[in-house]
Amino acid sequence: MADRVLGPAALLALGLNGVVGVGIFFLPATLAARAPGSAGLLVLASTALALAPVAFTFAALARRFDQDGGPVLYARAAFGDTVAFLVGWIAFLSAVASSSAVLAGLCRYSIAAWLGLSGAPERAAAITLALALAALASLGLRLSAGVWSFLTIAKLAPLVALVALSWGRGGGGGGVAAGWPGAGAWASAGLAATFAFQGFEVVPMVAGHARESARHVPRAMVGALGLAALLYVLLHRACLVALPGLPGSSAPLSEAAGALGGAGWGALLGAATNVSALGIAFGMVTMTPRYLAALGPELGASLQQESGRGVPRVALGVATGLIVVLLAVGSLGELLALSSVAVLAQYGVTSLALLRLAWRGERGLRRRDAWPAPLALGGAALLGSGASGRELGVALGAVALGALLRRRTPPRSQQERASDRQA
Repeated sequence: MADRVLGPAALLALGLNGVVGVGIFFLPATLAARAPGSAGLLVLASTALALAPVAFTFAALARRFDQDGGPVLYARAAFGDTVAFLVGWIAFLSAVASSSAVLAGLCRYSIAAWLGLSGAPERAAAITLALALAALASLGLRLSAGVWSFLTIAKLAPLVALVALSWGRGGGGGGVAAGWPGAGAWASAGLAATFAFQGFEVVPMVAGHARESARHVPRAMVGALGLAALLYVLLHRACLVALPGLPGSSAPLSEAAGALGGAGWGALLGAATNVSALGIAFGMVTMTPRYLAALGPELGASLQQESGRGVPRVALGVATGLIVVLLAVGSLGELLALSSVAVLAQYGVTSLALLRLAWRGERGLRRRDAWPAPLALGGAALLGSGASGRELGVALGAVALGALLRRRTPPRSQQERASDRQA
């Protein structure tokens, strides 16, 4: 039985750290270019409302599964090993690529910039950072929770301060009274906002280590999405108030803070960008191995084995090794194309899993409990319509690679699969 070291505050911090990443520091300018003025506020609010059924779908299942694994676990219970493997494998590769990209970016624009590094020394610095974060994660889940909670507070505090600086101020900055965007611009703005709201779905990956997980994991997911939505709307308003040229801003939050509070505040928000990147990087290094551990039934039980401090060390070692390889090679373009497909796969399959389990009356679910699933499926399908042929091609390639790996492991017995369904 896993140690229940994660309380509600740590779970909420995990969700907020996953959602509030580096993207929000640049999103206001992108959004203002596509949906000028107050239209951007409505885009953020409506996008959050559109994703709410996804959060409620995950929450409905999280109440019934008291184990690590999240969407992989839900897919296995509803559809069996093959679907679970496909979802988990794509999510794992996407997480490895995203972790590598965040670490490379953090190193390039902070550590390497400060030290004047480039080329091979810059890649070496990024690899050193990756190994340091992995070593920290290996010390235990309780310590990791403390680290990601601290970093979450550290990056949220300046953002809340920026909201406070703008509070009560009006003005025509950022084109507040600009015209309403057309349908194409509206859809483009909504897509940009959607990816800024992702990340809450990582919380059930550690449900097996959460106290009263049936209560706290669902609340952490829904709470993270709701709080992030409120913060994003208020931050976008602050940028509208402070920056007449918001669409052309290269660092909108930092520039807004400087305009409202002076150079010191601008520097503080600039530093918060690096803190946010560090928080996301550590969260990814900690959580990425858990996608691989969730594939233990398909790829080998050793991936699931945890240390006495709740760390899947074999999975952590494999994930860290892949991250290091990508950082050394320095080419992430193709794997990064997996990110949108991986998220949509988790959203779509989880929604279908809720529908199937509720229809069958399994896990104590009733048919009426499946109400958010059709709405979540509709949202996932709408987003999926924007996936490029390149993204789909990379996803198919990733599935083919995973299928080759899986062939090297023996299929599970019927008794083992039945045991999983009853767990």
